Amino acid sequence: MKKLIALFYIGLLSCDTGNLRVVTDLPHALNEASGIEKVANSNLLWMINDSGNKPVLFGLDTLGNIQKKLKIKAKNHDWEELTSDQAGNIYIGDFGNNANKRKNLRILIVKHNSLTSSKDVDVEKIEFSYPNQKKFPPKNKKMQFDCEAFFHYNDSLFLLTKSRSKNQFGQTNLYKIPAKKGHHQAEYVTSFNTCNEHGCWITSADMNSIHNKIVILAENSAWVFSDFKANNFFDGKVQSYFFDFKSQKESVLFKNDSTLWITDERSNGKGGNLYELKLKP
Repeated sequence: MKKLIALFYIGLLSCDTGNLRVVTDLPHALNEASGIEKVANSNLLWMINDSGNKPVLFGLDTLGNIQKKLKIKAKNHDWEELTSDQAGNIYIGDFGNNANKRKNLRILIVKHNSLTSSKDVDVEKIEFSYPNQKKFPPKNKKMQFDCEAFFHYNDSLFLLTKSRSKNQFGQTNLYKIPAKKGHHQAEYVTSFNTCNEHGCWITSADMNSIHNKIVILAENSAWVFSDFKANNFFDGKVQSYFFDFKSQKESVLFKNDSTLWITDERSNGKGGNLYELKLKP
């Protein structure tokens, strides 16, 4: 049995993942990992699964071992992303909207002091709507209201939508809402386009700890922006990284200013890993 395990581990590390280095295999409890986040003064990587899974926030070490499970007192309609603020509060993005017809879009706030709890965790809720969505669902050419990506900056949450419109798959619209409970109408900020193929739609985003870089993730690429001013994140310097390894990549996190952590879903015996991607100087 030990020999079989060793052979499996060697196979994992030697599989062709191109420019992505496998850090560890994720546990089967996170086969559909859709968000990753780390908070200050903690060694854990926090992760979630998307729709169809239990409302659990997992805390893992960097070897892929689950060290903490927090059951959240809220339904997992379609959890798609995690971010955090400087106080260590975690935000769960329950805003997956494949059909573009949800009217119950929300973000759950898990307070920092709840991350060490041994009981089920209460959360605060941010409910929001898009100012330019009038029909649920809209016409096919306006399917721009799915979302799998956001980050926290200056007491606000910045959401990046995922396009499901033909020939516009790489378009992402950036919206801003206050990072506090209540019902808010999102404020449109700007847009960006990666490309027009299926693999170009945006599945995750993150901002680094000193707030001078953001990254947006697609299944086929990552885009790192820097030297921006105020909220004009897409107007600064941009570096693109195209992956050699095809998989359903769902979450990204700055490990540090020169390295990204990326996860993908497990499908057909592939993926289900935590990866590292080295950034250009």
